[in-house]
Amino acid sequence: MIENSFFTPIECGETLPQKNMHAVSTSMPTLKDVIDYEEQTPEILEKISVAYPRFVIHPYLKKLANYLKEKYNISDEYELVLMSSKKAVDVVSNRYYIHNICEFNEPFGVIKVSQGRQYKKVLKFIQHVGYNLSSRLAEDYLYNLGLVQTLQNEKLEKKELAEDTILNTLSLAYNEKKENIALCPSGMNAIYSVLKGLKNIQARNGKSILIQFGWLYLDTTNIVNHYFEESKVFYDVTNLSILEEYLKENKNRVLAIITEVPTNPLVKTADLEKLRELCNKYNIVLVVDSTFATPYNLNLKPYADIFVESLTKFACGNADVLMGAIILNGNFKISHIKNEFFKHSDKPYTKDMQRMALEIVDYKKRVKKISQNTKELIEFLKNLSYVSKVYSCLDEDCIENYKKLMIDENSLCGIVSIHIEKDFQKIYDSLNFPKGPSLGTEFTLLMPYTYLAHYDLITTKSGKEFLKKIELPVNLIRISVGIEDIEEIKKEFKKIEL
Repeated sequence: MIENSFFTPIECGETLPQKNMHAVSTSMPTLKDVIDYEEQTPEILEKISVAYPRFVIHPYLKKLANYLKEKYNISDEYELVLMSSKKAVDVVSNRYYIHNICEFNEPFGVIKVSQGRQYKKVLKFIQHVGYNLSSRLAEDYLYNLGLVQTLQNEKLEKKELAEDTILNTLSLAYNEKKENIALCPSGMNAIYSVLKGLKNIQARNGKSILIQFGWLYLDTTNIVNHYFEESKVFYDVTNLSILEEYLKENKNRVLAIITEVPTNPLVKTADLEKLRELCNKYNIVLVVDSTFATPYNLNLKPYADIFVESLTKFACGNADVLMGAIILNGNFKISHIKNEFFKHSDKPYTKDMQRMALEIVDYKKRVKKISQNTKELIEFLKNLSYVSKVYSCLDEDCIENYKKLMIDENSLCGIVSIHIEKDFQKIYDSLNFPKGPSLGTEFTLLMPYTYLAHYDLITTKSGKEFLKKIELPVNLIRISVGIEDIEEIKKEFKKIEL
């Protein structure tokens, strides 16, 4: 083994970044920790209190909910769910026919739900649509009441500059007018707002089918299932001929195609030129999740009607702000009805924007350094004996599609996934990188993707067969490449062979 490793083990349950109450990731250093988390064992729940905010209720939100239960004299048969706005409450109320009469005079959304099944359903729905209440808002509220003694020690941009700094950065990056950009409390809220808007618009045109092109992020699929009676999934983004046949048969019924460029976690890139041609031919809106691409690595402007980006990832770079963005492409007519999309989204909390404003100014510098490291790491990983396969934006089946979109030579997607057939648990446990959910961080971050994102499929025979069908390995580690010294990154992977 190599001594004096640059990377040191991080205890299970420690926030990532460390000692940060607003972190969106949490350390899961062993595969057992991951499995325990998925199975929600009492032992793991004692260790993990702060995790990805859409999946785990933040301790400040729990404390605030308990305070409000006392303040409004809510009986124990009910729970209070806190959301980003009163508009969010209306969305949830209408979805689940919740009309429990209780007036909450608060600067955010509060809904009273029955304990048990209804409560779980509502939490899951909010996870999908991204109307999460900010942990920073909850922190400020509790601090002003004297219920928490300290605020997170962090640098913030001035209030009056924050929103403009973010919008100006995105405007320049996407070469788009500021008025065509809306900030949202999460990336999922951006996707929800766009898909909800598209459904309402296209329903008037008699179009009802949404196409998911590629194996999309789990909660994107969940939004589609919630809101679209008709949808179609094409798992292989390299096979446009099957999609084309489907469009010929359903040419007047498809309202939109949503895809990720590149895809998560296998980093595949569709032929966007051909996809755009099909969308033009059949008058279909193309929505691109550009989180992996970033506006600094790929030029997607000629192809997408609408971009959605999770700013939590590469734009933030430090995994301590939950935020998303909708970017309407002024080159396409859909941008003329921006309010149809923006009206469904919520504005992020001011302090979240203050934090993001400081981080997003380094967005370009960050992704270019990550790209440099990624180029070296891809070649290095291919030569490791324990790695069965490396998945990257340079894979043979998609490299030409990717290269056509590159802004310059140093424009590689900072996500690489590796398939490890043998000794998966031993190897995962032995690596001392930060390990947990999320990506796009300045620190290299590993995630056992299939275990964390699709554990339900791993645990059943039919699920495993489905994973095999879509060629998603169970023993897959997704690497979000950081900006550390590339030699130190390589050394940590290399130590397993020694």
